[in-house]
Amino acid sequence: MAVEFPVTEAEKGQRLDVFLSSKTCLTRSQITKLLKDAHISLNGQILRHGCKIRPGDIAAVDFQPPQDGQLIPQDIEIGICYEDKHLIVVDKPPGMPMYPAAGHSSGTLMNAVKWRVETLAPVGGPLRPGVVHRIDKDTSGLVVIALDGPSYYSLVEQFKGRSIKRRYLALIYGSMMASKGEITLPIGRSQSDRKKMSTRSNRHKPAITHWQTLKTFRGASLVEAVLATGRTHQIRVHFSAVGHPVLGDRTYGLKTSVEHGKIPIPRQMLHAATLGFVHPVTGQYLEFASPLPADMNNTCSLLEAQCYNKK
Repeated sequence: MAVEFPVTEAEKGQRLDVFLSSKTCLTRSQITKLLKDAHISLNGQILRHGCKIRPGDIAAVDFQPPQDGQLIPQDIEIGICYEDKHLIVVDKPPGMPMYPAAGHSSGTLMNAVKWRVETLAPVGGPLRPGVVHRIDKDTSGLVVIALDGPSYYSLVEQFKGRSIKRRYLALIYGSMMASKGEITLPIGRSQSDRKKMSTRSNRHKPAITHWQTLKTFRGASLVEAVLATGRTHQIRVHFSAVGHPVLGDRTYGLKTSVEHGKIPIPRQMLHAATLGFVHPVTGQYLEFASPLPADMNNTCSLLEAQCYNKK
C-alpha cells in the first residue's frame, strides 16, 4: 500500500531519505533499501536513489508486507474497547509484552491482536505492525494499533503533535509536597546504563508530566499523570527523579513493598487509564477509559485499610 507525503515550504531542500525518515519513523538505511527496491516515488516517478525535495513535491512509499519474521497469531483473550477496519483499541493486561522480542517470542499483545483481525498495517516492523506507541510489559491499560498504512501515519503524526490524550494512574512512594503540579525535567538515555532513561543525560529532550494527587495513604499516594510529551519511561523516570518512584518499579525505584513489608507490591503500579485521539478516517474524536485493574485496586484497598487500622 502506497502512502503519500506532501512536501511543505518548511521542508524544502531536505534530502529525500531524511524527509521520509522523519515522516515514517523508518531509519535512513531502511529508506535506502526501499529506494533500491523501487518502492519509493516522487511526483509519480519511481526513484532508485535519493535527491533533494521541493515544496509541492509528493513523495510516496509503497510498503510491502514483510516476508520473514512473521507475526504468529495466537488465541489469547484480550479486552477490545473499539475495533473497525482502520484501527483497534486494546486494554492490555499487566505482565503481557507488547510484541515479540528477545526473552518473549510469543504470548504478546500483538500475537493476540493478529488472531483477532484480518489485516494489520504493513509498517512498524515485521513483529510489531501497526504499533504507533507502546506501554511497558508491567504497565496495564489502553493501546491503539493501526490496521492500515494511512491510519498508522495519521496516528503517528498525532503522537508527534502531542494531540493524543493520555492519562495514567500510578501508585507512587510517599506523598508529593503539593496537591498538583508538573515535572519538567528533560529525559535522555542514561550515560551509565543504555537500557535506562535518565533526567541527568548529556543528550536529552524536553519532557513534561502534569500530575495531581487523587488519594494519599500511609507511605504511598494514588496520582493521576497526564503526558504532554511521550519520552520512553517518562512517568517512571520523572517520579523517581523527584523522590517518589512508582511502586513496584524494579528499574527506577525498587519500592516493592510498603508499610514495613506488610503490603507487597505485585508489579509496577502504573495504568494507562484514558486514551483519546481523532479517528484517522472519520475525523471523529474518540476517547476511551479503562478502570483501575484488580491488582492496583486491591493494593489501594490494603493501603486504605492500613490507614484506617492506625487511626
